[in-house]
Amino acid sequence: MPEKLTANTLTGDVSSEWDVVEYEQHVRGTLWHVLVISFGIILVIYALATDNFLFAIIIILAAIILFLQSAVEPVRVYFAITDLGIILGNRFYQYDEFRAFYIVYNQEVQTIFFDTKSAVRPDIRVPISEDVDPMEIREMLQEVLEEDLEKEEPLADRAARRWKMH
Repeated sequence: MPEKLTANTLTGDVSSEWDVVEYEQHVRGTLWHVLVISFGIILVIYALATDNFLFAIIIILAAIILFLQSAVEPVRVYFAITDLGIILGNRFYQYDEFRAFYIVYNQEVQTIFFDTKSAVRPDIRVPISEDVDPMEIREMLQEVLEEDLEKEEPLADRAARRWKMH
């Protein structure tokens, strides 16, 4: 379980640090808005026609969240790799909370993923800053965590990026 950072939290010496954005801000054109609004209206009409009011509420809430997210600038969050774990925002994760790490680094994505041991907590994804050498980060993390070379970027992340959803 991640520990909330306080003045008494023992985190170790910082090996590397940078700021990450909370989520990726997409430029969405008029066509995107027309398609998403149309699709949302069709889903709400379908939900109401089949008396599935919960589904209609979920679609409306998703639309509100997308609208609010597009209107707000993403927050910059502090990230650090230390001797004893990682710091993300105001949380400290010890290395023993992770099963492994993997890095996805290509033209579209430059991200470190930390595979948690918990079945209920999702992987932690951290975008790599442009001024950080991913090979140095990889070597640092290999000293304390196993690297999973088989894993790829999760399908949900690829879909969200392609459809400009998060």
